Amino acid sequence: MAQGPKAPALPGSPTSADVPEFKPIDYAKFFGAGALAATLTHGAATPIDVVKTRIQIDASLKGLNMATATRQIVSSEGAAALLTGFGPTAVGYLIQGGGKFMGYEFFKKQFVTLAGGPENAIPHRTAIYLGASATAEFFADIALSPLEATRIRLVSQRGFANGLTSGFMRIAREEGLRGFYSGFVPLLFKQVPYAVGQFSVHEAAVEVMYRAMGPDRRSRLTHVETTGVELASGIVAGVAAAVLSHPADTLLSAMNKGAGDKSQGSMSRMFALAREFGPRRLLTAGLGPRILMTSFLVAGQFVIYAQCKTLVGAPAGVEIHKEKKI
Repeated sequence: MAQGPKAPALPGSPTSADVPEFKPIDYAKFFGAGALAATLTHGAATPIDVVKTRIQIDASLKGLNMATATRQIVSSEGAAALLTGFGPTAVGYLIQGGGKFMGYEFFKKQFVTLAGGPENAIPHRTAIYLGASATAEFFADIALSPLEATRIRLVSQRGFANGLTSGFMRIAREEGLRGFYSGFVPLLFKQVPYAVGQFSVHEAAVEVMYRAMGPDRRSRLTHVETTGVELASGIVAGVAAAVLSHPADTLLSAMNKGAGDKSQGSMSRMFALAREFGPRRLLTAGLGPRILMTSFLVAGQFVIYAQCKTLVGAPAGVEIHKEKKI
């Protein structure tokens, strides 16, 4: 028996058909834009990250500010020490950044579809941002963990290896997969809050700015002004990402250096080190340099990501901002 025509949807009653369809080439563009944004910013921030990591784990630098610690490292080891770990940083975040940005676009779309479309998703937008960013980061970290472990060893253990390849091969030869993934759980504790702060706060900041200016003013924004919105919201998101991820970042640096009882599981070892370090050290040691670095990273990533998407003709992501004030 033939079915009759479907009843038209009621006005303002969205369905999953309102969600844009992304093709594989679109996700490839998301990956490429995210990969370039992450590797450029993390690579450029290598000197800051070296100083931050050394302040966290080197007793001789404990309590020093960033400028003093930098001078001490350069005077004792030379300026080249500030670029330690550049190789694994660039390669690791090329993969992780592409996976994270592409994954966020993918999972946000899936969650919006499950909610019944963009309009129905608006009341649940914060949960969608949190879920999409956390899920995307989890999968990206599986690829990042071996390279992050190599980077930390190169930075924290002088003379460990000459670079990415030799450091990676030494860990593989001496410790195997356990060496690469011994810090995976702490990495998740660091990277997932980082991603949640990065994407969720960025989305919220963009929404606040666009709501304040109104749809008419937004429609007249120039390219430079739109970039300014991305930059400003990225700085705010960077501060949030730094604060949320800092305790686990301190623990991860220490664990990859070899601190703690290696006979313990990752979780037990992490919590034992947390008790040993105490709240003050976990929350404040190296936090200033980390906020500086992360604000630069996150703001730069969103600006570069937006520019790269425009250059390659990638579609806009699913937007579920609330444009009007309650």
